[in-house]
Amino acid sequence: MKVLVTGGAGFIGSHVCDAFLAAGHEVVALDDLSSGRRENLDPRVRLVELDIRSPEAARLLEREKPGAICHLAAQMDVRRSVEDPRFDADCNILGLLNMLEAARKAKVRKFLFSSTGGAIYGEQEVFPAPEGHPTRPVSPYGVSKAAGELYLGYFRAQYGLPYVALRYANVYGPRQNPHGEAGVVAIFGEQLVSGKRCTIFGTGRQTRDFVFGPDVARANHLAFERDFVGAVNIGTGIETDVNNLYRMLAEAAGSKAEAVHAEAKPGEQMRSSIDSALAKKVLGWEPAVALADGLRRTVEYFRRSHPEAEGSLPPV
Repeated sequence: MKVLVTGGAGFIGSHVCDAFLAAGHEVVALDDLSSGRRENLDPRVRLVELDIRSPEAARLLEREKPGAICHLAAQMDVRRSVEDPRFDADCNILGLLNMLEAARKAKVRKFLFSSTGGAIYGEQEVFPAPEGHPTRPVSPYGVSKAAGELYLGYFRAQYGLPYVALRYANVYGPRQNPHGEAGVVAIFGEQLVSGKRCTIFGTGRQTRDFVFGPDVARANHLAFERDFVGAVNIGTGIETDVNNLYRMLAEAAGSKAEAVHAEAKPGEQMRSSIDSALAKKVLGWEPAVALADGLRRTVEYFRRSHPEAEGSLPPV
């Protein structure tokens, strides 16, 4: 089957492309390369450089008529969403609607949506949060993803378009771009192998649920294969605070440098972890890579990406 992956040249998207290729599917990546990279893609993936908000992207989808769409293209930076909520909504709501309308016309059989478990629940009442937890996002990014899920429900009810909204925890791993797809693991990983001092915003006691990129890609393929429709959490259920995360990354990088602290950023919640029991039940998915192993693989990736950084770690 032909599968179209929006944001396919990005960090998570390229791993999703790999998962569908490995299963024998034809894969087309739609990406404007604003943060994605051609070199992330397997040569067998056909890349089309377009913005998901454009009429050309809609026409491409209608022309290609893929059996399934994995929609990962988005404005993913929580802090940017706070600074510029109009831009966030333009990308994450209007961009999604452009793809949904085209998917309806192309008679796509399944629409997989990259939502958020890290931001959609807001300040949680229980830890880890199940899918039935109230959605009270505290950032425009979380609001846009919650709106996206509501539109998916509408297109399912009105046009019969099956969908799965995969509510990711904080995804990390090789290929993450610390400059374009903001993530604390990628930012710290690159800085540590380059010998730069890392900055922790706030006390560092804020927690997140970190899940490995290839594990998330596997969840996308399982969601495609199964009959489940609706929202499902993709995470580990384990809280890790930023201070401890930094220590683990520094150990993986062979650095004993201390991080510095700065004022907390607006729009960030204090604790976050999500319950993936439903994913195990309906998709047969559970995380396979432990955090320490995933961080080690991520640091190795940044070392390979920055060969000039060898020997540049700060002195003990």
